[in-house]
Amino acid sequence: MTKLAGTKVLVAGAGVTGRSAAEALLAAGAEVVVTDSSPERLAALETVLEGVELVPGLVEPPAGTSLVVTSPGWQPSSPLLAAASSAGIEVIGEVELAWRMGTELADPPVWLAVTGTNGKTTTVGMLESILHAAGADAVACGNVGLPVVDALLAGRRVLAVELSSFQLHWAPSVRPQAGALLNLAEDHLDWHGGMDAYAQAKAQILTGEVAIGWLDDELVGDLLEASPARDRIGFTLDEPEDGQLGVRDGWLVDRAFADDEALVEIAKIRPAGPPGIADALAATALARAYGVPSEAVREGLEAFEPAAHRAVLVTVDAADVKYVNDSKATNPHAAVASLRAFDSVVWIAGGLLKGASVEDMVRTEAHRLRGAVLIGADRQVIADALAKHAPDVPVRVLDVADDEDPMQEIVRTAQEFAQSGDTVLLAPAAASMDMFSDYAHRGQAFTDAVKRLTGGR
Repeated sequence: MTKLAGTKVLVAGAGVTGRSAAEALLAAGAEVVVTDSSPERLAALETVLEGVELVPGLVEPPAGTSLVVTSPGWQPSSPLLAAASSAGIEVIGEVELAWRMGTELADPPVWLAVTGTNGKTTTVGMLESILHAAGADAVACGNVGLPVVDALLAGRRVLAVELSSFQLHWAPSVRPQAGALLNLAEDHLDWHGGMDAYAQAKAQILTGEVAIGWLDDELVGDLLEASPARDRIGFTLDEPEDGQLGVRDGWLVDRAFADDEALVEIAKIRPAGPPGIADALAATALARAYGVPSEAVREGLEAFEPAAHRAVLVTVDAADVKYVNDSKATNPHAAVASLRAFDSVVWIAGGLLKGASVEDMVRTEAHRLRGAVLIGADRQVIADALAKHAPDVPVRVLDVADDEDPMQEIVRTAQEFAQSGDTVLLAPAAASMDMFSDYAHRGQAFTDAVKRLTGGR
């Protein structure tokens, strides 16, 4: 039995994390109520969650509720969560639930955690690969897809945890053995209410035993310096100083967990380029904080394959035009990194900007643009920035959200701009849910359209 046994817990949200949280709470002996705005999502749980009360559309907790476990996307201002807070009922997320349940175990798992505006999924994948190379019973979980509570109940010994700012907001007690903050740029400002609150949510990752941060990002460096962690480790794309990890003569170098050790050739790291190298440095620092030997770092990074929709070359057509799918570039910071990999770009951008500014991105990267094809709900915001900072760049603003196959017209329009040696780049700088189910759906639609229009080359 656990501290949750016999308590009444409300789970807000019937999606993947809500279902997993409900299952974990049932296993802990709690009385569980699940609510969601969608009766259909609740109905889907009827056959898989026996003993759970399913109630659609609650706006206040049922009488006797002692805890609310919310899905990460629910804002604190939502009526149900605001009502719970007003009634003095604690609200936490599934990640916090997993942490608390883990602390009750005789031998809790090790948490190695990653957050940042961009690069989280790549870094946690690299970390998992390194841990497997070292023979650890490890799994990537959290925002990467597998709920943390599922990994906990499966008995995994090392958790490579990707955490979003939403998850960190609802996880006040989490103190990972090592936590890495990759970078910070404007994102989810509509949810958090501003950059300061967003940054503070991310800084929660730095409150464990070992705090790791990217020194080339000034804001991250400041948060790392202010961290209460026992050990603070920086990483940089420059040559590292004592106590840091960095790059020298084409090698990833460790001067934090070793005197001065070259671990892996930069040329063997995928994805290539500065973002991939920075992610590899963070993954290495997390693994070394756990005690992974240098050979496993090298083997794990060399074996790692990036996930789909992250700077993937789809094809090169007969006119020598490259087509690259970076649908995962869901904010301006990620789009900048993507654009900087190419000299001449036909840029496909737009979607839901979530309150982020595009002015700096357009001003600094416009010289790379052969043309721009703008889509989605906030397409005009990007168009206005281009008109202001790059009036000579040809732009097409498309209203194709309701088309049966919108990406066909989008790619065809991009082809009209492209010349030999150019790259048609899907790096939207925005979320996808206005036109597609998620960034993967958007990326696959782009890939399919490119292959149709280029004859499957």
